[in-house]
Amino acid sequence: QVSAALKEGHVTPTELCQRCLSLVKSTKFLNAYITVAEETALKQAEESEKRYKRGQPLGALDGIPVAVKDNFNTAGIETTCASNMLKGYISPYNATVVQKLLDQGAVLLGKTNLDEFAMGSGSTDGVFGPVRNPWSYSRQYKEKSFPKSHSEDKEPNWVITGGSSGGSAAAVSSFTCFAALGSDTGGSTRNPAAHCGVVGLKPTYGLISRHGLIPLVNSMDVPGILTRCVDDAALVLGSLAGHDPKDSTTIQDNFKPFELPSLTDVSKLSIGIPKEYHAPGLSSEILALWSKAADLFKNAGAKVVEVSLPHTRYSIVCYHVLCTAEVASNMARFDGLEYGHRSDMKESTESMYAATRREGFNDVVRGRILSGNYFLLKQNYEKYFIKAQKVRRLIADDFVKVFRSGIDVLLTPTTLSDAAPYMEFIKEDNRTRSAQDDILTQAANMAGLPAINVPTALSERGLPVGLQFIGRSFQEKQLLTVAKWFEQQVQFPTIQLEEVKGHDHGVFHHQKSASFS
Repeated sequence: QVSAALKEGHVTPTELCQRCLSLVKSTKFLNAYITVAEETALKQAEESEKRYKRGQPLGALDGIPVAVKDNFNTAGIETTCASNMLKGYISPYNATVVQKLLDQGAVLLGKTNLDEFAMGSGSTDGVFGPVRNPWSYSRQYKEKSFPKSHSEDKEPNWVITGGSSGGSAAAVSSFTCFAALGSDTGGSTRNPAAHCGVVGLKPTYGLISRHGLIPLVNSMDVPGILTRCVDDAALVLGSLAGHDPKDSTTIQDNFKPFELPSLTDVSKLSIGIPKEYHAPGLSSEILALWSKAADLFKNAGAKVVEVSLPHTRYSIVCYHVLCTAEVASNMARFDGLEYGHRSDMKESTESMYAATRREGFNDVVRGRILSGNYFLLKQNYEKYFIKAQKVRRLIADDFVKVFRSGIDVLLTPTTLSDAAPYMEFIKEDNRTRSAQDDILTQAANMAGLPAINVPTALSERGLPVGLQFIGRSFQEKQLLTVAKWFEQQVQFPTIQLEEVKGHDHGVFHHQKSASFS
């Protein structure tokens, strides 16, 4: 819709950019952005405007405001990973995905907040403070969570965004941008998408370049896409996917962007319901929603089959071993010598190393480095790391078997419950929380499969709840087509953000998709 409005001249890229920047300022209390690149964004919008005037826009993304998680390198704009270790670091180059967005004419508004080095599931553990979920300030949440007797100006018991890409999810949810990049290692795009009521796509491993994404777990990291509707996610995917000579793990073939067909007949579809995803701690509300969604497909004529992924119950433990082992290896580069923070300790090189890492990393990062190095010790390597790799293969094989049996797409919950209030969330440590919150999402990363969160309904507290679709490897078109059909059936409501309703944002008054496709 916005892309069409730009083409038809109803709004100019500069006006659109200014409106988004004004919304970024008025929603500053959400803490969604670490850096706002106002000057750069306005320059990019001006360039876009010139192209539109010449009648030569670069494509559907030209002039569209986007945001990028602060663990993607951006030339000339600080990249911090929400850590003291990289405060003030300005990369000399753009990540491939960032460059591809800019090549399409997208306008980069800024860098979004996250858990430090993307380690967490709440976006509460970064050095710049926690991200607040826009739905905490929505009419829907206030009406259901606070009786009329409460005073109007009472500070709401605000809820978390999920993580680690919480800043990107909050930025899209609060209308400050139309699409945002996250990263997804164990669910870091889908989890906050579910809590913030937006679409969160984790593509197949190798479909999108990781070059310039500061690595957490090389064998699982994937750039994720956050948008307000499935069509938009497909459009952004079309701009980003394909081979990158700078990333040897990307596919060799050229990727053909696709437009999603509107499914009218789902009778040829076979939807798998994995029984192992009925996990301990799954709220009765989400369980009921999951059943209702399965019935929706069944009543529309699709074949709905209960399936088994027997090794799923070992996956979270396996994920913890592999994740920390790769983290320990990746974090070794932050030694205070080449870039980033360097301690003033001058007694010896070793003491400078130790002090730099103690000052630069928070407890969560240091804890994962410690665990990872333990698993990689010579005497533990076979027992933990190799065994976890074998279990990972079994988990991937479970998915292969299910898809070979004729299942097209798996339907599962994305999270165990709706978003937790911040004060409740921080009562438990990061590791416990991550283990609980990644339980339904990380298996797709271990198997390298595409998965998407689709916002489905509001909980009894007036907060978003999403469901996850997992597809066959490199079958994004099929996965997104099913997700789009489901999205059209559920008609997820628009967030009614009271804090920003005084702002003139006419472009945003379209129904919830505010789509640019």
